Amino acid sequence: MARMLQMSHPYSDISELAQAGNSFGVVRIPTEQDVPFTPRVRAIVDTAEFQRLRHVTQLALASHVYPGATHTRFEHALGVYHNALRYLWQLGRDARFAEIVSRHDAEVLIVAALLHDIGHWPFCHPIEDMQLPQMPPHEVFAREFLKPDGELTQVLESQWNVSADEVLDVLVAKSTSPSSRLRRSILSGPVDIDKMDYLSRDSQHCGVPYGRHFDRNRLINSLIVNAAGDGLAITSKGRTAAEMMVFARYVMFTEVYWHHAVRSATTMFARSFLELMPNLDLNSLFRMSESELIRCLCSAARGTDVASLTDGLFGPRRRLHKRLAEYSIYYQEPLYRALRQLTATQLAACSLKLTGMLAAVVGRELSSMAVLIDAPPQHREIEFRVDVWFRSSREYRHLRDVSPVVDAMAKTQFDDCVKKVRIFVSPEIRDLIPPGFSVDHLVMDLLQP
Repeated sequence: MARMLQMSHPYSDISELAQAGNSFGVVRIPTEQDVPFTPRVRAIVDTAEFQRLRHVTQLALASHVYPGATHTRFEHALGVYHNALRYLWQLGRDARFAEIVSRHDAEVLIVAALLHDIGHWPFCHPIEDMQLPQMPPHEVFAREFLKPDGELTQVLESQWNVSADEVLDVLVAKSTSPSSRLRRSILSGPVDIDKMDYLSRDSQHCGVPYGRHFDRNRLINSLIVNAAGDGLAITSKGRTAAEMMVFARYVMFTEVYWHHAVRSATTMFARSFLELMPNLDLNSLFRMSESELIRCLCSAARGTDVASLTDGLFGPRRRLHKRLAEYSIYYQEPLYRALRQLTATQLAACSLKLTGMLAAVVGRELSSMAVLIDAPPQHREIEFRVDVWFRSSREYRHLRDVSPVVDAMAKTQFDDCVKKVRIFVSPEIRDLIPPGFSVDHLVMDLLQP
């Protein structure tokens, strides 16, 4: 690869691309990835802002179900950066891409790939998914670590000749030039460098095969620019690999990210945070390591009903709430639709009302945290919409139009297929509920105006 770059590639003088394929000057990450580690990449990685990602796990509460899922945002960021180099090597061979994305633009993309999660705080996604007005998206919070006088910003300027604003523009859209839109689609789009890494990496660490069963090399080698010149497309040779990636993502959400026990832990954390938030210094909290944030929450919860949740998650014994009911587009769809449109605050209020109803069923007073309702966040996952270029007919066509697999999955929203509404109750309450009891009629009453 390095020799080919030196001969003909438009970005051949970018040191990270020129070094790709060499066995020296690399950092190794799972699984057997040799990631080019030039002095200026090292300068970014060695900053305090980047090093904090060593203390933020990628999947947070999934480790309660999958013990190996303790990998960090630090490792993931290096994998995304590595993918950026692979994408640039492939796309640089497309004359249209090279015309749109300058050498400097390519370097900004490399930096943005390394820093795409720089604004992440511990348990970021469970907190973000509640969409509370006090919570900035982590991409926006990245600005806190890219301040003019910060170490990271100074490294970008002195080592890369890249400004913090240029990086932030890739992370949080401001400009609308074709180059900006094209680079954003590489970082966050249907076949982006982020998904390409986390599907495989999360699968590896969770000990499941689902996210690794698509042909990454074939898909990357099929990348081209779309007809409008502002996003990615694939050639027909990558169609099967794209289908496999769609299905890999579907199964990872079903079996890992939205596994019922993972969601129980996630819902327990989210409700704890919602209850404790008024007494927390959020600006300080978001700069903490994961262990520091856990200690802070447990301390704040001490002596309150919330302690039953934080102790169940972070105490000496794992005690997750148990699934009492589950609603989807396939079962009790009206209840599913009604609950998934509620805000986090509304869900908490419904949980309290349902707690009172269940207290009458079991004949005893219940803790205010005994019942939790989990519903998908209001925002939707990025849909897998990508164009396929057919050389024989010289036309672009939507993948859905040429793939029965993707078409079948696209007929129902991705989120509606994999993200269910669930009602969880504390273990001791689950044991008191009479056999055969259905909570559905209580939920129906709960939702009456």
